[in-house]
Amino acid sequence: MRPVHSIVMQVQSVPLGSVTIGPQSWREGTVRSIRRAERLVRQTRAGRPAACSQPRSGSSSAAAGVSLKRSDGTAEVTARDKITAEACRPRSRDCVCNKKISRPQSAGAMFPGGSQRTPVAPFPPSSLREQCAGASVAVVADYMRRVREVEVQLRRQAGRVTEEGVKLERERGHLERMLRSLRTNLTINQKSSEGRTRRPSTTETERDGADYLLLWERRELAELKQDLEGTLKTTLSQLQALGESSRQLLNCASERARVLELLPLSGSAGGHGSAPQTFIKTDPISPFTPECKKAFESSSLRVNQSQLLRETIRRMLTRAISRQKAAHRAVNDGLVKKIAETVTLQQNLALTSAATRQAMFRKQREINCIRHSHDRAQGPEYSGDLLSREKLNRPLVKVYQRHPGTQLPEAAQLIQSGAVLRRCLKSSEGELGKLQRTCLQLLDDLQGKRAAAQVDAAVVRMRRQQVDKRAMPAFLQQGAL
Repeated sequence: MRPVHSIVMQVQSVPLGSVTIGPQSWREGTVRSIRRAERLVRQTRAGRPAACSQPRSGSSSAAAGVSLKRSDGTAEVTARDKITAEACRPRSRDCVCNKKISRPQSAGAMFPGGSQRTPVAPFPPSSLREQCAGASVAVVADYMRRVREVEVQLRRQAGRVTEEGVKLERERGHLERMLRSLRTNLTINQKSSEGRTRRPSTTETERDGADYLLLWERRELAELKQDLEGTLKTTLSQLQALGESSRQLLNCASERARVLELLPLSGSAGGHGSAPQTFIKTDPISPFTPECKKAFESSSLRVNQSQLLRETIRRMLTRAISRQKAAHRAVNDGLVKKIAETVTLQQNLALTSAATRQAMFRKQREINCIRHSHDRAQGPEYSGDLLSREKLNRPLVKVYQRHPGTQLPEAAQLIQSGAVLRRCLKSSEGELGKLQRTCLQLLDDLQGKRAAAQVDAAVVRMRRQQVDKRAMPAFLQQGAL
């Protein structure tokens, strides 16, 4: 503040004349008036604010001495006072009001000598209304800027919540795609089990290792489906919570923005550095209300929960993909092993059935030979077909049998050979029947093995064709490897 030049007015004492003209009462009344005026002058100087004017350096106030003599010449009144007429130059509005009005500094000045004078109110400047209006504008602008800071922070937080909702929505899509893949695999598993029931023979429809692998795959997929459905329900609840939090933040921001119509958008809101000062205290009438604080804190908590949930979903998806692939691969490998085993048995059955057929043909030839020998040993069916050398009553035999004990063994040998041939024929026919039944059984088993191998091959082909490898993103499949 520039020093203001003061105008010093000196009052010199004027001696009264020695000749008394008027009465003494008239003189005393004048002296009382002078004393009262001096007292008022001192009180007026004491009540002036020190900030209004400053005397120039090196200048001092001149003292005015007044000597008053009574009519008798014995009493003299001397009054010295420092009377300074200070003229304050008017200041500009920029100097008067920066953002706030400085309070006046005059309130009850103490006079030397221990006497306290009555305080005098400062003289209001001519620009008081402009100063008050400027102070109001400054207060309003500061409040609006702090409200803009709060609004920006709320909208920025709402943007973070929305961004987190988009990320969580993407993970929800991955969950739904994984659930569709699990349902597809469950359908494929059911079709595989139903397809294996179409194996022809009862021996082929018995439960084997492939059936147990299919049952294990069904239980594994059902467990994964149940876990992912629970996670999907939690994800939907979290998405609703994020949406509600975003709406609360936007509502708070819209409510805060009701006083920002006259504030320019450019440069009105502070940066990140002013946010902590704005959010230190909350008050229902401050820019940062308790509702804004509650919405801000709840949104931050829900964003953190959503981030943790996304990490959990990512881990669950990776684990589910790996378990699903492992189960699918195990069932396919089991079916392929079953097909290889069936094909091996089929080849062994083909070789065995061929050997059985050869043995059957050999046995049939043997039976034909035995039957022919038996027929030859029995002789002709008609007696007229017997040769003379074959008859037992031929003349040579009759002559030989004239003596006792001369029986020939021909008849007994023929009878024994016939019995032996009949036994061999019967046993050979029984063996031929067994060979025929075994060959038919081998052929039936061979046909069943061939049909079972075809059914299992069709099941494996169906499983490989209907499984969509593009059901899940590549980065999740790579993470599951």
